[in-house]
Amino acid sequence: MNLNTVTEVKRPSSADEITGWRDGYAWLAGGTWLFSTPQIATDTLIDLQSLHWPALEASIRGLDIAATCTIAELDGFEAPAAWTAAPLLPMCCRSLLASFKIWNAATVGGNICMSLPAGSMISLTASLEGVYILWPRDGKPRAVKAVDFVTGNHMNVLQPGELLRNIHLPATALSKRFAFRRSSLTHLGRSAVIVIGTQTAGSDDLLLTVTAATARPMQIHFDHVSTTAKLRHAIDAHICDADYFDDVHGSAAYKRHLTYYYAEQIRAELRQGAVT
Repeated sequence: MNLNTVTEVKRPSSADEITGWRDGYAWLAGGTWLFSTPQIATDTLIDLQSLHWPALEASIRGLDIAATCTIAELDGFEAPAAWTAAPLLPMCCRSLLASFKIWNAATVGGNICMSLPAGSMISLTASLEGVYILWPRDGKPRAVKAVDFVTGNHMNVLQPGELLRNIHLPATALSKRFAFRRSSLTHLGRSAVIVIGTQTAGSDDLLLTVTAATARPMQIHFDHVSTTAKLRHAIDAHICDADYFDDVHGSAAYKRHLTYYYAEQIRAELRQGAVT
C-alpha cells in the first residue's frame, strides 16, 4: 500500500542519530503491517535495516536475535545439538498467519511489537524465558522479560520512540525438553491457542506458557509435574475467565477448554521422560 502521508524516510547508520521523537515518526523494520493499512498519523519512516544488525548470534550464553531478524532467517537457523528446545523456533515460525513471501520481509521484532495475542514470536520467546533489550530515545537501555512485555491486545510496555533492539534466549532454556500444542480454525490460519511446556533435563519441573488464548502471555511454574486436578487448579488460579481472548477465532470458553486439554497433554508427555 502506498503511504501517501509519508514525506520523509530516514536511514540512520546508528539509532543514536534519532535523538528526539515526535508524533508522526514510525520505526520501519519489515513493514508487513505498516504497509498493509493506511497510516494517516505517520509522516516519517525510520528504516531500521540501515543499522545492519547481525540477525542471529549464538554463543555459550544462548541465542541473540536482532529485532530486524526476519522470520525466514530464524526458521533457517541451525542450532547446536545441545539445544534440545531449538525445534520450537521453526514450530513458532510456522504458527504465523503469513505466506513464505511475508517470511522474507516480516521481522521477529515486528511480530513482538505488534503485541497481538496470536503473535507466535511472543509465544516462542516467552516460553524460552527470553529477555528483550529496549532502547529508549533519552535514557539507558533496559531489559524486560518477554513474558512481561505484552500487557494486552495490541499493547505493550514500549514508551514513545523506544526501540526493541535484541531478544536473548538463554542456553539454559534452549537446553530444556519441550512439548508444543497449537490450535487454529484452519491449517495455516491465525492461532487460537498455543500452549508450550518446557522441562529442565533430569528434573520433574514444568514451565507452562499459554498464549493466543489469552490477551497477554500467561506463565505457570511447577517445581514438580502436577496431577491433572492440580494442573487445572493452577491454571484457574493464574488465568481468570476475563483473561481469555474472545474473538472470531474462538470464544473465551472454547479457548479455556483447549488450554486445559493441551496443558494436560503436555503434562503427560513431559512426565514420560521426567526424573521423579
